[in-house]
Amino acid sequence: MNTLMMRIGTGSDTHRLRPGLPLVIGGVTIRHSKGFQAHSDGDILIHAIIDALLGAMGKGDIGTHFPDTNPRWKNVKSTVMMQAVMSLLHHAGFSIVNLDCTIHAQRPKLAPHIPHMVDILAGHLKISPQQINIKAKTGEQIGFIGREEGMHAQATVLIHQEKTHPGN
Repeated sequence: MNTLMMRIGTGSDTHRLRPGLPLVIGGVTIRHSKGFQAHSDGDILIHAIIDALLGAMGKGDIGTHFPDTNPRWKNVKSTVMMQAVMSLLHHAGFSIVNLDCTIHAQRPKLAPHIPHMVDILAGHLKISPQQINIKAKTGEQIGFIGREEGMHAQATVLIHQEKTHPGN
């Protein structure tokens, strides 16, 4: 008998902003006066997605797989880390049903960049762009987001795995 196992994972990531650093979100380099202070490229959206995928599989978190104490991950593109997680996902027989994400940033306006983010993520995740939803919210000039000191991203993913049970 075949059954379908479905699992949900959530992830989040926050990074400080510093002048003169590149700003990469969802694999897209965005022109801005500040970028993420991080060990890797600091892509908060991809980091949140990685954590959501790992959580759904029950495989820990991004720090377990890509520790910031390991020089191998210094300045690496987050898409490289995401590809490694996708290998784990496929090896375990899972595939993505859908992905829903929220980015919290005061500036720059992210709406014009979201379609490009969706296309990049769909390619790396090997899913249709219709399976991905990304929203952008401001900090309403409140807190560290509103003061443009940092940004935050959240991701929720639903994955499924077909399981064959004895007795078919």
